[in-house]
Amino acid sequence: MLESRALFGGASLVMALALALPRAAQALETVHAGKAVAEGYVFTPLEIGAKEGIFAKYGLDVTSSAFAGDAKLQQALAAGSIDFGLGSGPGMAFAVKGAPVRAVAAYFGPPADIAVTVKYDSPIKAVAGLKGKLMAVSTVGSLTAWLTQRISMHEGWGQDGIRIIATGGGPAMVSAIVTGAVDAGMGSYETALTLQEKHQLKPLVTMDKFVPRFITHVIFARKDLIDHKPAEVDSFVKGFFATLDWMSHHRDETIADADSVVHDGPNVMAATYDAETPLFSKTGEFDPVALKTIKESWLALHILDTEPKDDQFLTRRFLPVKLAR
Repeated sequence: MLESRALFGGASLVMALALALPRAAQALETVHAGKAVAEGYVFTPLEIGAKEGIFAKYGLDVTSSAFAGDAKLQQALAAGSIDFGLGSGPGMAFAVKGAPVRAVAAYFGPPADIAVTVKYDSPIKAVAGLKGKLMAVSTVGSLTAWLTQRISMHEGWGQDGIRIIATGGGPAMVSAIVTGAVDAGMGSYETALTLQEKHQLKPLVTMDKFVPRFITHVIFARKDLIDHKPAEVDSFVKGFFATLDWMSHHRDETIADADSVVHDGPNVMAATYDAETPLFSKTGEFDPVALKTIKESWLALHILDTEPKDDQFLTRRFLPVKLAR
């Protein structure tokens, strides 16, 4: 009898210890996440959440990879090589066209990470100076082209009040601005800040001024995961938003962590943190006014012929995100 009690007591102790272990110390589920581009502060929560052990608290070991734009990200999701993706709000149109994904949360609102960029010594000092000028955009029919039209319409110049030329993004756009082949470019705010330190380019205005209700970035999940592994999707979404919450309360650590990913330098990261962190969503919910604007952009850019229903490209199953305190 004493031996039985001893065995039972030992088993109870082992069970109690196992239950007491934090979830992070138990086996983690490995998930693969991708981001539309390698650069960009708004995409660093993937690496920061992993580095700071935040995803682990939700039972996940998150690996990340970068792609050359939304189309490549969607291809990887469709192929099953990644489980989750961080992409653009306008990229939700891929789901309408048949991509086996859904947006599961909106995490960054107005496009404050996109800016009109001009040469450092440009004579253009204000938005009014853009009238009739030549603006570089990534591609015809892109978000950057649509945003350029938004400025022109806002200023009362008509849809074509600013001339548009597609140069490609990144180095190609920077080169066009620096050499004077174009008067301005619609691109990354962080890139503009980085080149401002080198006295090459500078940001003129960020696009949240012209589109204050928008969904610039969302989390995508494969539809088969949503259907068959909803708990995993829920854990990823909560882990991601827990990371955003941590970032909002740890400025210095976030700047250092983000710079270790994008390598823009602490000054650029600090300015970016202050401008963009307040625009991170706290609940992941899809603003109906912003959704309406997204749909209008799809029609204006001839991406879609008719306005789609919400359930064709998103799900609210995991919203609003509520974090344990």
